[in-house]
Amino acid sequence: MFSMIWPLRAWLAAPLLLMLAAPSWAFQTQTLVQGLNHPWSMTWLPNGDMLVTEREGQLRRIDRNFRLDPRPIEGLPNDIEVSGQGGLFDVALHPDHARNGWIYLSYAQRQTGGVSTALARARLQGQRLVDWQPLFTMKPASRGGRHFGGRIAFDRQGHVFLTLGDRGDEERAQRPKDHAGSVIRLHDDGRVPANNPFVNDPQQLPEVFSRGNRNIQGAAIHPQTGELWTQEHGPQGGDEVNIIRSGRNYGWPTITHGVNYVTGTRIGVGNQKAGLEQPLHVWVPSIAPSGMAFYDAAAFPAWRGSVFVGALRGQALVRLTLQGNTVVGEERLLTQQVGRIRDVRVGPEGWVYLLTDSSDGALIRLKP
Repeated sequence: MFSMIWPLRAWLAAPLLLMLAAPSWAFQTQTLVQGLNHPWSMTWLPNGDMLVTEREGQLRRIDRNFRLDPRPIEGLPNDIEVSGQGGLFDVALHPDHARNGWIYLSYAQRQTGGVSTALARARLQGQRLVDWQPLFTMKPASRGGRHFGGRIAFDRQGHVFLTLGDRGDEERAQRPKDHAGSVIRLHDDGRVPANNPFVNDPQQLPEVFSRGNRNIQGAAIHPQTGELWTQEHGPQGGDEVNIIRSGRNYGWPTITHGVNYVTGTRIGVGNQKAGLEQPLHVWVPSIAPSGMAFYDAAAFPAWRGSVFVGALRGQALVRLTLQGNTVVGEERLLTQQVGRIRDVRVGPEGWVYLLTDSSDGALIRLKP
């Protein structure tokens, strides 16, 4: 186990920091596990063990003493497509997991005609998943290995949200009969809620909750308001933080704060248009944001009420300071220190956990 103290002088010398004031808290960084193959997501079981997904198609168990089981968990389907950005994505426990045992997984599913993002659930029995139940598959399937989305979140009513990328075909995010570039909302068993915004519109898809999202790879429920917050990858610049609300259109690719790769030319009509939502926060240049977590624990009092975002291209942990639904400050931690941060979660004891995205990925903990 490797650990280091993140000193004040390192904060003051670090480049590309966007801060309103001095660092908010001193913390120790500990590398708990190494040797993970492009880890994507993590969650805690009731007994204190962790489950970690690897994009390469494996689900791993880390025990409460942070020992990685060398045996991957068995029982995953054989149609997981590992190519490009595709593979095994998120893992999340049902809010009533202690009673029903359900574990939810998202992944790139190989199909006739291409690949789609899919959602399923199963129970863990020893070292094997059992009772596998497919819940949703994005339609239509398409070729290519980009922009799958894949984050899972549960709201207070027990609905499950799944984010879906535009699959590298930007115009799909505005097509009414296409799941691409949307956030969907389902009951926990895959049924469509009767109050979904388009459920009675034959020109729309009933699972869709929001549209116009390019590639959401971070999603979390606000601990006070209960609303779904997300962050998504822009093109060249224009990464966004949004609050996802029923029936709203977040604009991609009609509006964006980013520009085309290589040419730098404008996309769509600019960065605003009547009837399309504006983001709460934008990054230009891009940080390639990934996992997202609100901090509402006691271990770091100065961080309470913040939201954390992992950065892949930015190789940092970004802390956004909030006043209500307004982002009023940004602080970048661990810049260029630990690598590409794929996921960020708050552990049961209130410490912050990170996964780094590489073929030798790590589980890292921040503690006071």
